[in-house]
Amino acid sequence: MPAAHDHLSVRDYGASHGSHDHEHFQILVGLEGVLELEVAGRGQRIAAGDGCVVSPGEHHDFEGRDATRCLVLDSHDPAWARAVAAPPPGVQALAHYLAAAVSAGLPRARQAGAGLLLEAWLQHGPATALPLERPRRPIDWAALNQWLQARWQTPLTVADLASQVHLSPSQFTARCQAEQGDSPMQWLRRQRLAQARAWRANGLSVADTARRIGYRSPSALTAALRREPPRG
Repeated sequence: MPAAHDHLSVRDYGASHGSHDHEHFQILVGLEGVLELEVAGRGQRIAAGDGCVVSPGEHHDFEGRDATRCLVLDSHDPAWARAVAAPPPGVQALAHYLAAAVSAGLPRARQAGAGLLLEAWLQHGPATALPLERPRRPIDWAALNQWLQARWQTPLTVADLASQVHLSPSQFTARCQAEQGDSPMQWLRRQRLAQARAWRANGLSVADTARRIGYRSPSALTAALRREPPRG
């Protein structure tokens, strides 16, 4: 029998909605397309036939490329803690059957599907290897700074910055904190002030520097430069 409140569904994925977590296991099996997934800081790619088990409390974020569809099971069954590896080949055929049955509204698929999926996933016994992880996409911070050069006066958002390095806003925020020690907006502010200092060192007036860097007045720029000294 499935654990209480288990829910089996077919979901379409698109743009990221931000990092989040659940109080239950979430099991995903790719049906079509490619799902870019980051779980607890680990990057994965789920294509058709691939699978992943997200444990309770693990922060995760996702983004679908083109038409991306997955079979998704939300489960409170503690047995899923043993499913720490990628699913065996037989799970793909079962996932496609369950997806078709769920889409057709067949009641027995919803009732028995969770148990069948768990049984198929663990058919070779508890796995000992972790899923194959995809290395994190490196961020070229110098190239991102170069992109800023023509946009100092533009009111940029975290999403604008994240899109330049092909990450979701939440993924970019986490990476910026880890690699630069700043939030994205703090990092952007630091780049703007560094550029302002460079222009001032080359003889540009405070008024012209403020105008070119996007500050509302020379006094506002001067105050910002005093509040935040350059880093060593």
